[in-house]
Amino acid sequence: MRRLILLALAALAGCAARGVLPVFPVQKVSNKIEHPFRADARLAVLWVGHATALIQMDDKIVLTDPVFSRTVGQISERLVEPGLEVKNVPRVDAVLISHMHFDHLSLSSLEALESKIKRLYLPEGGAVYVPDFSFPTTELRTWEARAEDGLAVTAVPERHVGWRYGVDSAWMTRSFTGYVVQYHGLTVYFAGDTGYEPANFRAAAARFPRIDLALLPIAPVHPRSVMERTHEDPDEALQAFIDLHARWMVPIHHDTFINSFDTRGEAIRLLEEARARRGLTKEEVAVLAIGEQRVFVAR
Repeated sequence: MRRLILLALAALAGCAARGVLPVFPVQKVSNKIEHPFRADARLAVLWVGHATALIQMDDKIVLTDPVFSRTVGQISERLVEPGLEVKNVPRVDAVLISHMHFDHLSLSSLEALESKIKRLYLPEGGAVYVPDFSFPTTELRTWEARAEDGLAVTAVPERHVGWRYGVDSAWMTRSFTGYVVQYHGLTVYFAGDTGYEPANFRAAAARFPRIDLALLPIAPVHPRSVMERTHEDPDEALQAFIDLHARWMVPIHHDTFINSFDTRGEAIRLLEEARARRGLTKEEVAVLAIGEQRVFVAR
């Protein structure tokens, strides 16, 4: 898989150097939320796009894999603009970075948010790619936890890869993770990006028997022979949701950037078909549009 990705990136970089990459119009998000903090909510999520979600847990704000840039790695084009403006992001108690890929660790986005971030969490070894920002950074090994002001963050196992440039794959072998966040009796699971590995989800469920919400990736789907080791497809994401015994699921990591052979809307279509087959409800599997916010637990 690494060789395929590197070849694709090299080809795209060559096209970019010659000025022949297609430029796609970025879909606008109408009626963006300007004040995402909800006084009426104990648990709410705003999907910004891709793996970026603004999570409110009572008075705390958690931001996952923040990417607000026009492209990732100056190659992959954004299809839909971010569902939240940087200027409208409230004070963030914890930023969670799942792994080092450009579509999950965006240094320009962290720089834009720098004055708003209280603490950044990274997988083991990840801090080597983060410059000296004004906020503190904390690396977490699998099952390691850190609590600050009552907000507990635990790194949980995932099946993915941790390199950033490809050539660093020999030593960046552990720098990928999921997270479980706990606060005031609320529990949120954030997978970041992962292939389906039932033992990982069942182990998380055993340690955290009351997961309220799981944010799970459902794409890229194609080509499946390449993607399946490190990326869940929609049906696998639903099985992960079941394995976790979570109350609700929000699908992420789809229809935001050009990064696969999937057609737009395909992952959600496959998800809805699989959801119906499994007898899950639309309330349990909450499909959000980019920029949409939903309250899961009201005050």
